[in-house]
Amino acid sequence: MTLKGGHVGLLQHHFIQTSIIFALLKRQKMKNLYVAATSQHVGKTTTTLGLVANFNERGLRTGYCKPVGQQHVTINGITADKDAVLFSEVTGFEINPDLHSPVIIGRGVTKDFQDHPDHYHFEEKLLAAKKVLSEQYDIVVYEGTGHPGVGSIVNLSNARVAKILEAGVIMVVEGGIGSTIDMLNMSTALFREEKVPIIGVIVNKVKPEKMDETGHYLKRKLEQMGYPLLGLLPYEQSLSLPIMEMIRKAVDGKVLMNEDCMNNRVEDIIAGSLVDVDEFHTFENILLVTSTIRLNQVIEKVESVARMKNLKTSPLSGVIVTSDGRHHRWLDLADLNHPYFSKHNIPVITTTLDTYGSVVKITRIEVKINNRTPWKTKRAVELFHEYVDFDMILNQL
Repeated sequence: MTLKGGHVGLLQHHFIQTSIIFALLKRQKMKNLYVAATSQHVGKTTTTLGLVANFNERGLRTGYCKPVGQQHVTINGITADKDAVLFSEVTGFEINPDLHSPVIIGRGVTKDFQDHPDHYHFEEKLLAAKKVLSEQYDIVVYEGTGHPGVGSIVNLSNARVAKILEAGVIMVVEGGIGSTIDMLNMSTALFREEKVPIIGVIVNKVKPEKMDETGHYLKRKLEQMGYPLLGLLPYEQSLSLPIMEMIRKAVDGKVLMNEDCMNNRVEDIIAGSLVDVDEFHTFENILLVTSTIRLNQVIEKVESVARMKNLKTSPLSGVIVTSDGRHHRWLDLADLNHPYFSKHNIPVITTTLDTYGSVVKITRIEVKINNRTPWKTKRAVELFHEYVDFDMILNQL
């Protein structure tokens, strides 16, 4: 049988990949990865998801843990860090707080720890979770919390936790050149102090038009610092888009119509007073924020824009009907009975905030992957598969 060059290369790639996996599995010591970042909202959760999904695809039984959390939720009587709960929903495992969220630094704990440190057994909880996870999985990916120093008040900085867990660190930084290296150098200081190995660096949210330039200079500098560049991911707008349910929570709103469409994504926001063809930056997935007084007039303008642009569907993904920010009994439900909403299945939310207050709340939303946005999960995994060198990561372990 004769194979063409492309097929030979593909087989060689799979052989190398499989060899790395078998070599890792033969080692007696369980290998752990700790995902840290220079600050909040840089991409720790997305990175963790990308690592877990792609390791599983390569045949490695891969576990997840949020060792130290700050914000917790209780669902079905189970209390755990919100990121651990989110991750269990997205990836489909049954959450066990002792394993997946062993330490939560809740309200009042930091002060009480200073007065009664002997009452807390944080390190023992981390080690107990590590022991069980090491028996269940070939590799465990631990998701860090905030910036590297978070948790220091209770002797659980990210660097200290990574050391306890005997985990190599993948640092996640935002795209750039000078500012990226500055933040990375400062953020890795704690890990150097604890003598925790840095497996490498993943650069997230790089402007697509600057991928080559950013990669060229960062790789050169990172080599000087002794850190492998594991991946350079372009900024993907779709991963930063909120859905209507996130919008509702931000404005503390109430859904009045088409509640089954609350997973609609939002790409742009426009105030009712600005509805005009020149003000539309996009012609789909627009959130309209308007007062009840302007509602009918604004919908007429939206329909006019749709006709002008020959749009087959409505450009709106949802509508927020606002108040004046002071009165609670301001809404006549008959005012919202507009046939346009029923015709196009547009979710309508009411809030006691005024238009300005609503827009401010919405623009402050920090968007995270969740079980209501499966398209984000799929895209995040695809991006990591395409832009992150997993062979290099496995070789570092």
